[in-house]
Amino acid sequence: MKRLMMVAVALMMAAGVVAQTTSRTKIVAHRGYWTVDGSAQNSLTSFAKADEVGCFGSEIDVWYTKDHKLVVNHDRVFQGLHMERATAKELTALKLANGENLPSLDAYLRLVQSKPNTRLIYEAKSLSDFSSEDDAAALAVKMLRKYGLLERTDFICFSINYCLAFKKLLPEANIYYLNGDLPPKSIKKLGFTGIDYSAKVLRVHPEWVKEAHDLGLEVNVWTANTEEDIRYFVGLGVDYITTDYPELAQKIAAE
Repeated sequence: MKRLMMVAVALMMAAGVVAQTTSRTKIVAHRGYWTVDGSAQNSLTSFAKADEVGCFGSEIDVWYTKDHKLVVNHDRVFQGLHMERATAKELTALKLANGENLPSLDAYLRLVQSKPNTRLIYEAKSLSDFSSEDDAAALAVKMLRKYGLLERTDFICFSINYCLAFKKLLPEANIYYLNGDLPPKSIKKLGFTGIDYSAKVLRVHPEWVKEAHDLGLEVNVWTANTEEDIRYFVGLGVDYITTDYPELAQKIAAE
């Protein structure tokens, strides 16, 4: 019996080694796959293109408007309109670089719902006050629940308050901090899933990758666009790479 137990333990350990050595860095399309023909940052097409090439996830940027709705765009001021001071109707009338209208979150979630193989990486853009962030987080959760997407969505925020708002609403959700100013031990104390730091920050603090993993946290790096950067961070063992060139990153991660 003792011999059988030893064999079983050995097999389990071997299986763990295999799982570890065959895992690889997952790739997230930054603002969707927008660097391909016919696409644009944060467009509906950009999510569809990220899904077509098999990205693990596609990142979007979400703002809370003057009339308390959610729209998808990166810039705080876009074509002369301030995201927090304009209405959703005004903002969604604007045209993106590929000719699409700037999308509402509602329109975006309908598309995401139809493409179940790609996770939604939801960046909640920092707002002018904490109360607005709390309200926007509650609305986002309500909409994600409506479309059945809570299990397929990860949240990323520069604002600690925004992260905590999502944590309060969804204690089991994946929530990552973006700002890069806190070491992994602080993120662990806050109860977040991991760090989502810039390539510049993790070049200065490569030790944070191992520290995070030792604490049971995950690590994403943004925005790694060059072959050299992608190879460096794959070698460093990050869990995710957010990039404008997902097909290049996928190729390198698979090697």
